[in-house]
Order: sequence, then C-alpha cells, then structure tokens
Amino acid sequence: MAIANKNIIFVAGLGGIGLDTSREIVKSGPKNLVILDRIENPTAIAELKALNPKVTVTFYPYDVTVPVAETTKLLKTIFAKLKIVDLLINGAGILDDHQIERTIAVNFTGTVNTTTAIMEFWDKRKGGPGGVIANICSVTGFNAIYQVPVYSASKAAALSFTNSLARLAPITGVTAYSINPGITRTPLVHKFNSWLDVEPRVGELLLEHPTQTTLECAQNFVKAIEANQNGAIWQLDLGRLISVEWTKHWDS
Repeated sequence: MAIANKNIIFVAGLGGIGLDTSREIVKSGPKNLVILDRIENPTAIAELKALNPKVTVTFYPYDVTVPVAETTKLLKTIFAKLKIVDLLINGAGILDDHQIERTIAVNFTGTVNTTTAIMEFWDKRKGGPGGVIANICSVTGFNAIYQVPVYSASKAAALSFTNSLARLAPITGVTAYSINPGITRTPLVHKFNSWLDVEPRVGELLLEHPTQTTLECAQNFVKAIEANQNGAIWQLDLGRLISVEWTKHWDS
C-alpha cells in the first residue's frame, strides 16, 4: 500500500520505535496521520508537522486500556473528520513483568479492543469499506525472552490474534499483518523488570546481543506497510526486513 495520500491512525506513534516510524510515514506523504497516545508530546507533533507541511498531523490522547465503547466513541470523531481511514497501526506496548495485569492489558487486550472498535466502521458485513491493520508485536512472540514470560506471552497472543485477523479477511474485508521488531535500542530495553526478579540484569544482558536502531526499524516498518501483505509476519531485526513463515493452519 503506497502511503502517499492515505489516512493513517497510529496508536502509540510517539514512542521509541513509534516516533521514528511516524517520521518515516510523514516523509512518505500521507494525507492524514492521526496519532493516538497516552502521553502528549507537543514538541514531537510540531516536528512531524514541520517535516512535511503537506501532511495533516493530528493528536488525540488515548489509553488502550479503556473499554471498547470509549475507543469506538473516539474513532467516531476521527471517522467523522476523515471519512476514510486506510490503515490502523496498533503500537502500544510496555515491558515490565512486575506489572502483570497492565502488561497483558496494554500489549494484548488493548490491541484486541482497538481492533474490535474499528470493525464498527470497517467491517464489510456492516457495509464498511474494509481496511488494513498493522499490529506491532515482537520477535518474542515466536522466540520468547524467558526471563520476561508475561511480556513474551502477551506478544505471542497479539501475534496469534493478528494471524487470525488475516484469515478472517474474506469475511470482514479487513486485512492484517504483524510487525515483529528484534532487539531495538529504545528506553524500553535499557532497564526493565523480570518476572519474580528471576534475572535482575535482564536488560543489561539483552543489550549484549546485536541490536538495531529505532531508525533502522522504522525504515523497514515503512517497507512492510508498502508491501501490504495480508497475513505476513514481518521480522524487523538487525536492519533487515524478513518474512517469517507460519507453519500451522487449522482450517475448519
């Protein structure tokens, strides 16, 4: 999907990987980039607007842990203004296995709820035009960091959910693919808590492995958006974009 002249909603588009990806998206010339994030960052929004004045960049405060009905209300406001939304990026994520319930709520439930809410506007069974969803998951979804099993499991759940969305595309008209970054140098990985403190140095140990920059990840993210491959499992690792094969399909 060419990004030019498209309308895009980016949940958590101001985070580490998110902000660099927002920059790369804006450079590609969408018509509208709507950023939904829990924390306001007027400086970042101003930078994005200045980066490409032809692109309308809008911000709405949003916490992915709110009920579906609240998300639907926000999306109704956005759809009323834009009329058409081409792409939803679900990018919210936290890495802290001390916060078990919040990790699951942000990394998995939030993705499910935001997706469920946008179906009200996209589902072809309701007369909707369909749409595209890109869910930011993680390589831990298929290769767990065992010291943070809650985080890894939440990302595996998001990955499985995304794979199911892709298989449901003939019914809903909504296609989906997952973005799975490898170890990326963001504030998220510098210091975080392992489950039951099984490894207090987990962040430090993780950074001993080869990493990539947020810019490298963002550039490959844009390539994945442009590829627009339903059901793709994209691994964004060490500056490369790799298509991961999913071997099991349970057909009815």
